[in-house]
Amino acid sequence: MSEHVRHRAKKRFGQNFLVDSHIIDRIISAIRPARDDTLIEIGPGLGALTRPLCVLLDRLDVIELDRDLVRRLEQTRSNGCVLNIHNADALDFDFTALHAQTGAAQKLRIVGNLPYNISTPLLFHLIEHRDVIGDMHFMLQKEVVERIAAEPGTRDYGRLTVMIQFYCSVTPLFAVPAAAFEPAPKVESAVIRLVPAPFPGGEMIDHALLETLVRKAFSQRRKTLRNTLKGLCSEALIQQAGIRPQQRPEELSVSDFVSLLRCMEQPSV
Repeated sequence: MSEHVRHRAKKRFGQNFLVDSHIIDRIISAIRPARDDTLIEIGPGLGALTRPLCVLLDRLDVIELDRDLVRRLEQTRSNGCVLNIHNADALDFDFTALHAQTGAAQKLRIVGNLPYNISTPLLFHLIEHRDVIGDMHFMLQKEVVERIAAEPGTRDYGRLTVMIQFYCSVTPLFAVPAAAFEPAPKVESAVIRLVPAPFPGGEMIDHALLETLVRKAFSQRRKTLRNTLKGLCSEALIQQAGIRPQQRPEELSVSDFVSLLRCMEQPSV
């Protein structure tokens, strides 16, 4: 009986274990780990990515919430790699503190097959630690990848798109069929690369206000900005940003949201 059969996947942890060796090889090739990288794997599960990464790295940190899986990971042959296992919730994990502890000059590299039920809040949590992250390679629900990479004016374009594209360059890599997992999920997945990078001209902004603006704009996406942003900014201010108040939020580019934010930040006369 195989290892992935012996461990019963737990729904509360959103466990779907990657078992397709071809997909595993493609992910490793996309990451292209260097031996001295400071790499963190989120949700290593049964070690499908952990084992080949250990062959290529001097050090690997993994974050796993399931204590049963932590015990299994402790038996993983690390091939000379220092394997640090953190029994923790990635949603609460302090990536900035870990980077400081490593003392490494280079930034962290993050990889993981993210549980579908926490992927969006986890991405926002990671953005908070963007200053110490070099890049991220994630397996996500295909629908989420399409939302992150969406273009303005499309059905998939929304709050998640604007916030991730403001903080990261986004590169969808390849689709992954449900059959690559055990148990097979009911949806398809995809691998994406996110590289934290300063938005042009957006370094000195009120990040909390940006979050508020984008959230409110997309709270009723079928309504116009004139209606959804009522109480936050006036029609005159929307026009001052070069945007028509009758536009809908999905028609605005990331740059448009930044322009609107700039106008909101200006002191009123």
